[in-house]
Amino acid sequence: MLSLVIPDDFPAVMAASKAYRDLTAAHTVAYYDSLPGSEETLIERIRDFEGVINIRSSSKFTERVFASCPKLKVLSLWGTGTDNVDLPAATRHGVTVTNTPGVAAVSIAEHCLMLTLAVARKIIALHNRTVAGEWAKGQSIQLNGKTLGIIGLGAIGRQFARLGQGIGMKVIAWTMNPNPALGFELVELETLLRDSDVVSVHLRQSPRTMGFLGREQLAMMKPGSILINTARGPIVDEPALIDALRSGHLAGAGLDVFDVEPLPPAHPLTRCENAVLTPHCAGITPEVLEAGLALSIENVFSYLRGDAQNVVNR
Repeated sequence: MLSLVIPDDFPAVMAASKAYRDLTAAHTVAYYDSLPGSEETLIERIRDFEGVINIRSSSKFTERVFASCPKLKVLSLWGTGTDNVDLPAATRHGVTVTNTPGVAAVSIAEHCLMLTLAVARKIIALHNRTVAGEWAKGQSIQLNGKTLGIIGLGAIGRQFARLGQGIGMKVIAWTMNPNPALGFELVELETLLRDSDVVSVHLRQSPRTMGFLGREQLAMMKPGSILINTARGPIVDEPALIDALRSGHLAGAGLDVFDVEPLPPAHPLTRCENAVLTPHCAGITPEVLEAGLALSIENVFSYLRGDAQNVVNR
C-alpha cells in the first residue's frame, strides 16, 4: 500500500464524503484541512508520502515541488484542470498524474444553461429592481432559434450542446481535435464567433489556450451576443471582455471563472450590470462531489494495481 496524504482540503469537501470514510476505514491517510499557503509548506506536507490526493488548484505542483519529493509516485487530482501542475516536471520525476474527467459534465452544463438564461433574460437586474419596488419590464433575448457556438467538444461541451439543442438552439462547434462522429456541425473558429448568438468556452487551460479569446476574437463576435465561460478565466482576455461589455458590443457574459480567484472586491466585472458572476462553483453539487472524490481515490488504487486510469501525463 502507498503512503497517502491529502494536503489541502479547505474548504473541506473530502473529509465529509462517504468515499473518504471508506478510504480511512481501510487505509491510514495523512490529512490537512487547511491550504498549504506556500510552496515550502506544500513540500513539507507531502515529501514523505508516495501518493497525494490533491483537492485545491491553489496548490501548485512545480518542478521544485517534484524535485523535493523523491518518494512521490502518484498525484491524483480532484477535478479535470491540470493548470496547477507542471506535467513535464512530473513526468521527468517519474510521477503519474491523474484527474477525474467527466464526473462534473452534467452539473457544469446545467450551470452554463443557467448562466445563458440569466444573461439573456436579465434575471439579476430584474430581480434587484423588483425587490427595490420597481416594475421594470425590460426586453430580454429569446434563445429558441438562436445559434449556440461551443468552443471545445469535451464531455462538458458536448453536454451543453445537447441542452442547447433541447431548448431549440442551433449548435455549431469548434474543437482542437475535430471529429465528425461527435455529432455536431464543426466550423472554423472565425465562423463560430461571427455566427453565434451565444459562445460558450470549454477548453482546458494550457500555454496554447491562455488568452485564446483575445480582443481580436471578441471583436469578431456578433454584436449583441453572449459569452459564457465556465472553463478557466485566463482563456479569455479579461480586460478586453470588460471593454466589450461596457461598450455594449456584447449583450452580456455569464462567468464562473476569473483571472484572479476569489474575485477581488470592486473588481470592474462586478460593476458590469450585463455580467452574471458565480464563484467557480459550476461543478459543485452533492452528486458531483461524491463521484469525483471517489474517482480521485480509485485512481490511486488503479495505479497500485498496475492499471492506472485517467492519466494526464503518459
